Amino acid sequence: MKATENIWHEYHTKLADFIRSKVAEDAVDDLLQDVFIKIHTRIASLKEGGKLESWVYQITRNTIIDHYRSQRINEELPDWIEQPKPEEVEIIRKELSSCLEPMVKELPEKYRIAVQMSELENKTQKEVAEQEGISLSGAKSRVQRGRALLKNMLFDCCQFEINKENQVISYGKKKPDCKSC
Repeated sequence: MKATENIWHEYHTKLADFIRSKVAEDAVDDLLQDVFIKIHTRIASLKEGGKLESWVYQITRNTIIDHYRSQRINEELPDWIEQPKPEEVEIIRKELSSCLEPMVKELPEKYRIAVQMSELENKTQKEVAEQEGISLSGAKSRVQRGRALLKNMLFDCCQFEINKENQVISYGKKKPDCKSC
């Protein structure tokens, strides 16, 4: 019981502010109470005391998610939970594809050719190897290195928000003078 009281004194204000940033004001007190009930009933499962804060915040995040799951489906979700619509994902994909073409042209020749053939012309890596007169492992290596260079170029130019399905859901230029995008 004493441990839960100590946690209450240390975290209740921080957790209330955290919850308030995610839900409507009228739900904050109820969710905070739910969080501390869960903490109290599960405190024995905490194996490492040094991880108390992350454990408490994970319980809080899960309680907030449960709160939204329990509400009616036709209610609009808050912005921090929403996922982009499929057509938005497709627009982002097309915009980023148009950025890649100038970046591919900037690659060193051996990587540019390998990436163009495998990614843009949809040739197999075996076909890349045969056409370039190199081994299959050499072709794979060039394609992999070309992709890595492109990835670095993209991350140098843009900042990405990626969802849990590893899809880009938004992006923005880091530098206004980026020539590729």
